[in-house]
Amino acid sequence: MHTRLGAIVGLVMVLVPSVAYADLVTFRGGRVLNVASVTFSGDSAVVTLRTGGKMWVPRDFVVAVTPDEVPYVAPVEEKAGDGIAVPILSVEAEAAPTSRIELMALVDRMAAQHGVRPDLAHALVKVESNYEYRAVSPKGAMGLMQLMPATARQYALVDPFDPAQNLDAGLRHLRRLLDRYGKGRESLALAAYNAGEGAVTRYRGIPPFRETQNYVRRILTLTGR
Repeated sequence: MHTRLGAIVGLVMVLVPSVAYADLVTFRGGRVLNVASVTFSGDSAVVTLRTGGKMWVPRDFVVAVTPDEVPYVAPVEEKAGDGIAVPILSVEAEAAPTSRIELMALVDRMAAQHGVRPDLAHALVKVESNYEYRAVSPKGAMGLMQLMPATARQYALVDPFDPAQNLDAGLRHLRRLLDRYGKGRESLALAAYNAGEGAVTRYRGIPPFRETQNYVRRILTLTGR
């Protein structure tokens, strides 16, 4: 009897979810994200997501961090016992503001607006972020088109994680590079997008960087050129 009661109590303890608290981080442009925590290191803010991942953003992109007064249910780890399968209580992921299909349609519209071939715009977004609008690289590049903080400031980007704003700034930058290097020299514009215009000038062509050369090759392959 005691053994049976102990097993029931143990099962109940496994199924009871733990309660955790989070922070609300407000970014420039007004976007608010519910996260596990935000810490600051030099000029960067380290945002720890509730799912366990992290992203790094420029410190000045974070407007405010406030405690979220509403606790959320943390996921419970699955434990096996007495041959009983215990389900995991999971937290529903936050809904993204746009689906992949909507993002692809947005790329089409923005590319037409800036006079960039849709296939080229899609190839660049695919290689840069794979349509993940919250993507942040270890170097600090942000959003769909992986804009560096300096480029974001150059085009007065308010919210780098807003898909429309990010695409607008990124495609304006790409359009300027395409115009600079001229018709038929997309490879140089792409190299400059990846490695910087200074590197293209210094090496008088695509820089001898493996990353840049692979980057240009992947995008041109995706566009069939």
